[in-house]
Amino acid sequence: MIPELRSQFNERFTAGNYASLLALLAKRCGTAIEYRIAETPVFMPLSLLDEMAAQGACLARTLMGNAEYLAAARQAIPNGYRVACETPHPHFLTADFALVRFPDGKLAPRLVEIQAFPSVYGFQSVFSSALREIYSLPADLGVFLSGLDEAGYWDLLAHTIVSGHDPENVVLTEVDPQHQKTRPDFEVTAGRLGIAVVDISTLEPVGNKLHYRNSAGRLVPIHRIYNRAIADELMARDIKLPFDLAHPWDVEWAGHPDWYFLLSKFSLPWLSRPPLAHPSVPPAVFLSDFLDGAGRRQLEEAGVSLPPGKSPGTVYGSLLLKPLFSFAGKGIQFEPTQAQLEQIPAGRRGDFLLQQRMDFVPTIETPAGLTQAEVRILYLWPDGGSLTPVMPLVRLGRGKMMGVDHNRNQEWVGASAAFFPAGS
Repeated sequence: MIPELRSQFNERFTAGNYASLLALLAKRCGTAIEYRIAETPVFMPLSLLDEMAAQGACLARTLMGNAEYLAAARQAIPNGYRVACETPHPHFLTADFALVRFPDGKLAPRLVEIQAFPSVYGFQSVFSSALREIYSLPADLGVFLSGLDEAGYWDLLAHTIVSGHDPENVVLTEVDPQHQKTRPDFEVTAGRLGIAVVDISTLEPVGNKLHYRNSAGRLVPIHRIYNRAIADELMARDIKLPFDLAHPWDVEWAGHPDWYFLLSKFSLPWLSRPPLAHPSVPPAVFLSDFLDGAGRRQLEEAGVSLPPGKSPGTVYGSLLLKPLFSFAGKGIQFEPTQAQLEQIPAGRRGDFLLQQRMDFVPTIETPAGLTQAEVRILYLWPDGGSLTPVMPLVRLGRGKMMGVDHNRNQEWVGASAAFFPAGS
């Protein structure tokens, strides 16, 4: 989106440099990268990134300040997954934005979704550094937000995750972490912070404390958990944990599991109607409300074009069907039909939403053609600190879906990073 930097990069790009990038990433992560890495970073003005960061923070504070919303969101937490000792705020937040074009030609961000859950904070820092090194990017291009540099970023991340504890007593928990595609991030984070990566299903309760076994087999008490285990995956795999999540264990959570539900896609219908309505949020309604009629009227009043009929074959081309608590784009359905909507059992329709489909504007010129970008703003919120945007993360794609699990058979798409010129 900064033409001079874009054209300079494209002219200097070589396949050999891209191969070197992949090799350097694998070396620094200590493991293979199992999702597609884009050939290029993107170059964006800091003013646009700051606009996205401000919008995401505003939306989070709006939701957290509304007691009615929080009460409804807590009711939506599935049985058995409400965790004791909820923290007063999330430690991590991500806000994903698409870029749409106004009739006057101006680009503007629109929220795709917001989620109070960690992203690949460790990997993204290493990735950005590797991009700068391999492609010899100008030294005055920034990547960290809020005035942070790389050292300040890692200090804030360590403060948020470890929070003054002995790293031996802090663990990163995940479901089968050795086989997750986010393993590179786990390895980077564990190596940099000195914490252990542990399968959440192997934690051992003793008295009122949770423990893990270190590499020597010794039982170590856990003082703080950096939680990366997604409830959706626990439910999908029907994993029975060896400890009761609802019990008030003597442990701190860095990323309390309840916030995964409280700031999530569940918020989108709330943020697209009064009193919480925000102009950056496209219209969305719960599936149950849509099929009852009120949600349909709300979408039409918001200017969403819907077909007049309600026969089983009616196609809603302007809508996306999304499960509320899935991750990485799982379960999203484009152009759902009336029959597909009605096939979802009545008791589960509150677990889905219908959202106006946004037309991502292709803005990145590449040798493979114009490419779309989805920008994720990463935030940290340490104990005793404030909600701080720290870094952008980018996904490039030319298909319907923007995640790293998609666009696999194309080039110049996949995981990327955003750089900005100083003073932009």
